[in-house]
Amino acid sequence: MDNIALAALLAASPILVAGVLLLVFRAPATVAMPVSLVVAALVGVFAWGLSWVTVGASVIQGIIVALGLLWIVFGALVLLSTLTKSGAIDSIKAGFVSISPDRRIQVIIIAWLFGSFIEGAAGFGTPAAVVAPLLLALGFPAIAAVIAGLIIQSTPVSFGAVGTPMLTGIGQGLVSGDGGLFPQPVLDRMSELGISDQTAFVAHTAVQVATLHAICGLMIPIILVCFMTRFFGERKSFAAGLAVAPFALFAAVSFVVPYLLVAIFLGPEFPSMVGGLVGLLIVVTAARAGFLQPKDTWEFAPRKRWPSHWMGSVDPRDEEVVLEKKMPLALAWSPYLIVVALLLLTRNIPALKEFLNGPAAVEVNDILGTGIGQASELLYSPGALFIIAALLTIPLQRMKAKQVAGAWRIAGNQIAGAAFALLCSVPMVRVFINSGSDYNSTGMDSMPLVLAEAAANAMGSGWPLVAPFAGALGAFVAGSNTVSNLMFSQFQFATGVNLGVSSPETIVAAQAVGGAAGNMVAVHNVVAASATVGLLGKEGIILRKTVLPMLVYSLMAGALASIVVFGGGFNLGTIVFALLVIGLLTLFFVLRRSQDIPNKELLPDRPEGTVEEATADR
Repeated sequence: MDNIALAALLAASPILVAGVLLLVFRAPATVAMPVSLVVAALVGVFAWGLSWVTVGASVIQGIIVALGLLWIVFGALVLLSTLTKSGAIDSIKAGFVSISPDRRIQVIIIAWLFGSFIEGAAGFGTPAAVVAPLLLALGFPAIAAVIAGLIIQSTPVSFGAVGTPMLTGIGQGLVSGDGGLFPQPVLDRMSELGISDQTAFVAHTAVQVATLHAICGLMIPIILVCFMTRFFGERKSFAAGLAVAPFALFAAVSFVVPYLLVAIFLGPEFPSMVGGLVGLLIVVTAARAGFLQPKDTWEFAPRKRWPSHWMGSVDPRDEEVVLEKKMPLALAWSPYLIVVALLLLTRNIPALKEFLNGPAAVEVNDILGTGIGQASELLYSPGALFIIAALLTIPLQRMKAKQVAGAWRIAGNQIAGAAFALLCSVPMVRVFINSGSDYNSTGMDSMPLVLAEAAANAMGSGWPLVAPFAGALGAFVAGSNTVSNLMFSQFQFATGVNLGVSSPETIVAAQAVGGAAGNMVAVHNVVAASATVGLLGKEGIILRKTVLPMLVYSLMAGALASIVVFGGGFNLGTIVFALLVIGLLTLFFVLRRSQDIPNKELLPDRPEGTVEEATADR
């Protein structure tokens, strides 16, 4: 197809269809994603020249990937149900209340800091699968828990899973295929920098990624608390969220400073893990000491007044647990500590990691004779680690057989609802990605690459500003910063060379930052996180909330990347950055003085024990 604009429009059609259905018509993912899959298949066959056999193989590959995601979700559900039945959740709740009963402080500590640590250890959407159920168990509305778990899927993501988006995503994404070497333009740039090792060049690029993230990430804790108070408060108040801005900024700095220092001095494996752990120690200690704590305590409205679309089918209060005495906090937290220990062991012991990804993995090769294959590392997956932790919880917390059976029964019932949406959304992604010249008869690049090329041609020298959005697109469809970097890193570097910028790796860094931000809206993540709290069918409502921070984060990263490559003079990057800073500061002072208004979503007061639901989702 010679007309790249038309090709880009066709390539975008599966995404546009999904976006319109989810965001405009608020259709559930169980409707939007099958329709998007059909559109992707039709475009692939009739515009890209894919065979129906290739489409079928891509669908089978997607189903295998989806089963792996469901395995993670099931493990998270089993762990939550087990802790609920054992009574551990009650002790964990009390522990957080002892730090601060304020929901704004709790969401910063749990989502931003604990979630970032889990991201550093496991990646691949695991933080939302841990954070969302934990927040739910602490009394957060299900939809608020999911949104919090998704918003933090930004700053720590590029260094998730022990640096996989950097080491594999960029490291393999830049490889030309010639003996595993980088293409000549990358080797020339390495020579300019005096770098002879390809891994060292990835680490050099990762420092730029961490720097962009460290600046953009200062916004995330403030966004978190403002979303809680504005959308889920009894009075729709941004001011209540901004009231803890000093503490939120303190928590942001407590994470990004060690995060950036580790990226500079130790490499790309541990920035998020160390940043999350150090941040937790600093912030929890400060919160206990009352440092920067608000004078008032902010709480959600009484649960009986929540509208139906705030709540999911998973409710830790469904069955009361009667304990003779309160469980010690260390014992209550032990399953999560086991998960963390297992993550660190399986990700950092080379022999164990190799075994779990090799002999212990299930691999399907050459599906339908197309050359498409997919490995499923079920034992390496966080899902297996969640289940191991749940099994070890039984003797540790002296659970009875009836409690264990109840926990697994609840988790089994809950996972059934998540299956269909994921089994449709992931195959669409695989058709989209597998549309390249290796599989089509037209010689065209894959749909995502055609989209990116068309955007680069349209933007010209303004491309660094929008480079993060290509990364976000890759993460939106693939559900992975690593896959996004694999798809676009070489394209981004080549575009930087064509623009004549002095540091084309900065464009790659912007790509990686956008790929991290795209996890906030990745359909895979939204569906999986929603499943852990029983909130399936509300994906469109969630995406309408998380798309705004994703756009702001990506635009900020693009503006910063433009300043790096073109300097601090009068250019598009400095203009956009200045407008963003002025706009955010103005918004801060205006909203701090804004009048609160009643949250009309909340139901009227009614007697305890009655059941009344909102008539329509908003």
